[in-house]
Amino acid sequence: MSRIKRRSTPRAARRAARRAAVSVLAATAALVTAVPASAHDGSARPEEKAALGAEHAQEHTKVREQILKLGGYSQLARIDSLNSLTRSQADVNARFHPKAFGQFAEYFQSPDFAAHIAMLPTGKVLLFSFERMETDPTEEPAPTNTLGKANAGRAFLWDPRRGTGAAAFKKVTPPELVVPDGTGEKRPAPFFCAGHAFLPNGMVGVFGGNLGYGGGAGAKLSLVFDPWSESWSVNKDMEVGRWYPSVATAPDGRLLIMSGHTDQGWGTSTSVIERFPAKSHPVPFEKTVIPKDVPTDTLRVDAPFGTDSDYPHLFTLRDGKVYGLGRHATKQWAFDPVAETRTDLPARPDGVHRGYGSAVALPAGLRGPDSVLVLGGDRDDPNTYRLTSGGAWEKQQPRAFGRTQDDTLLLPDASLLTVNGAYGIRDYGNGDYNPKSDLKYRQIETRNALGEWKLGPAQRLPRGYHSNAVVLPDGRIMVTGDELQQLANDPKIDDDMNGSIEIFEPAYLHQGSRPALDRAPDGPLRYNTAFNVGTSTPDQVKKAVLLAPTTATHSLNTSQRHVELGIVKRQGNSLRLQAPPSANDVPPGYYMLFLLDENGVPSAAKWVSFR
Repeated sequence: MSRIKRRSTPRAARRAARRAAVSVLAATAALVTAVPASAHDGSARPEEKAALGAEHAQEHTKVREQILKLGGYSQLARIDSLNSLTRSQADVNARFHPKAFGQFAEYFQSPDFAAHIAMLPTGKVLLFSFERMETDPTEEPAPTNTLGKANAGRAFLWDPRRGTGAAAFKKVTPPELVVPDGTGEKRPAPFFCAGHAFLPNGMVGVFGGNLGYGGGAGAKLSLVFDPWSESWSVNKDMEVGRWYPSVATAPDGRLLIMSGHTDQGWGTSTSVIERFPAKSHPVPFEKTVIPKDVPTDTLRVDAPFGTDSDYPHLFTLRDGKVYGLGRHATKQWAFDPVAETRTDLPARPDGVHRGYGSAVALPAGLRGPDSVLVLGGDRDDPNTYRLTSGGAWEKQQPRAFGRTQDDTLLLPDASLLTVNGAYGIRDYGNGDYNPKSDLKYRQIETRNALGEWKLGPAQRLPRGYHSNAVVLPDGRIMVTGDELQQLANDPKIDDDMNGSIEIFEPAYLHQGSRPALDRAPDGPLRYNTAFNVGTSTPDQVKKAVLLAPTTATHSLNTSQRHVELGIVKRQGNSLRLQAPPSANDVPPGYYMLFLLDENGVPSAAKWVSFR
């Protein structure tokens, strides 16, 4: 532990040196956006060499030396950058008509960076991340190697119905805990870089986090956020620590937790699969059942993803298996959560390691998904790759260019929307930690029913690492995340609104009047049965779909799902809809129900649940 504490001394020296440089270089604000800010001597750190390799570690050292010469990042630079992005966005988007491409309609400040996000069945959005260590966007703000109270989590709710000001946000601080970092200090649970998924009762299970040492040591944290009471509960620690794990909801409603770095840090991964709640405890289906002090248990099978497959993509397909798609081409498996077995899948045909990028379970009509599209994560490869549940890979139509750190969403009309993206983890096309971005990474891209992609309007901020997006119940898209870009473009860095949110209106919201969904069942729906909904525009309705709410981080979204519902009867202002056949098609939980017209224009959604 003494070795870890000594590592804080160079950091303090770097801050002091940077403060001195700022006073000298205040008149050269235009320069400070060029490179990252960390100071060190000319040799690479031994721990970086061990974790990253000598060549990559030396690159980090060069970056730190460059920024020491430049100083910090001024408020003038933040304002100038945001103004420049606002102007360039307007110039670019004048070429894109909203009816054909959609439009970015709103941009406003937020109290959180939103490295993690969840669309809750109350209509509110949960944003959570960490208390920052820095305001300089060319310095790492996360307390990854910080012991004690400063290594803390934070969380907020945004209620879209209350608008865009500070009053629309509510702080929902995570429980104060003592984590095993040797300090004995309580702090709000440091759950950043955790994994999360929905329980059947609409609550969000959050697993893992950061202990503050070892380049990312995994915490054993197991928390649940209750959207109904808007509060957190603490459960028994997991068997192993996890930093960068993935979580998915299985057909029985239990959450499977895989991968992640252990509490040893320095890239030590775990192959243990855990399940929440443990089989000895019931699955929480009711809103009133709040998991507290509930344990996980371990499966008989393991998931050997390794450190080259942090945050593997997990998908529950309609054969009832959970598909684990690792970032390394050879690490592709299907897990049977009932038999507790693992099946090898063919290697992804690109044959390379893919960084943080999207993957989406593709719509399959009236049944649950039976294939996944992998895209993004490789700046040199614009192709997309489809894996069927039978284990066959197929190269599909490419996007306009390769990008990493992107977020791809399933929309109510079954199209795909890519927002966000970058050249590398902290590189927007002009070098590591340089806030200046190539314009192309700010453009959205959409995929139609034929699999064809097209570029569209530009978002205000470039958003790469830790970016996020969700579909709102009214069909709009909320775009947020990327703490470095938010810090680089904060017009008032000394207040409590250092994050930002953008709202994108897809083209379907510019096609004229929308169908109306006036009534939907309040209680849980049963599989393979029919149920009634009310609409004042019955002649306008041509299709009904379920869209799963999403919870996401690091370009990882395990909960996306789009399933059509058969319209079996029309009578006046009532439609009778056929529920999906089984929990394999739609795992138990809450879904947004949309009615669509013949052009794919959706109603505002109503929430329904299945069990």
